[in-house]
Amino acid sequence: MSTQTTVIETGAAMAEHTLRLPNGQPDGDIKMNNFDPDEIAYIPTTGVRKVFETPLVQATTENLKGYGQIVEAPDTHPIEIVQWPAQGWRPVDPHSGDQGGITEGLFEFWWKGDVLYARNNAVGDSYLFAWSQFPEEVSKDSDKPRERALIWRANYHPDGGQLFYPLNGQSFVIPLALPGDDVTPEKFVTFRCDGGKGLYIHPNIWHGAVVPIEGHSRFLDKQGRVHARVSVDFAKEFGGYLSVPLHPVEG
Repeated sequence: MSTQTTVIETGAAMAEHTLRLPNGQPDGDIKMNNFDPDEIAYIPTTGVRKVFETPLVQATTENLKGYGQIVEAPDTHPIEIVQWPAQGWRPVDPHSGDQGGITEGLFEFWWKGDVLYARNNAVGDSYLFAWSQFPEEVSKDSDKPRERALIWRANYHPDGGQLFYPLNGQSFVIPLALPGDDVTPEKFVTFRCDGGKGLYIHPNIWHGAVVPIEGHSRFLDKQGRVHARVSVDFAKEFGGYLSVPLHPVEG
């Protein structure tokens, strides 16, 4: 069974778009006090003490090859859409199975003390993505400097690529791994993006949470509208959390 990837140009016609939140309000801050932690899409797996450290590199055009691309012009950056796979020996007809297109919206992240929450308005989901301490030791009122993010799960999207672009130029990190369902924590590398640049990842690339360095960050998110997810639960499958460093790249 083979699949085909279509590249959707987001083009000049979208260059003056205005992000819209689910309630129809123009782009703006979603207040953390309006965020309900009970509405998160996945209940985190906890109760483990092992940590898998990830190497930290500065994201560049060269070292992102195979994973994705640096994004400087989000309005025109193309998004790959993968054709629906054939179920038998008969192929999917040309110009079909890839017409769902893309969706976009505001992806907002909050550090509430030691806990990282997020809301992706492009797909309507909320998340608890990570902690800066072991979850049994976190404080939502903590003002201690955060040195790491402990991530409990990652996923990939077989239906299309995904773009993250910081709307206020904030720095962020994200752990990535190349395709393959036999993924392990050791296969992840953390990429840091600075200077107001965004990141595009290809279909099937494993990715943990986008982790903002600041306490609150807002991103433009573009991705396949189907939004299929295939996940790995590090705590359940490997007995530990993926550790993502938040300090600048050394050297």
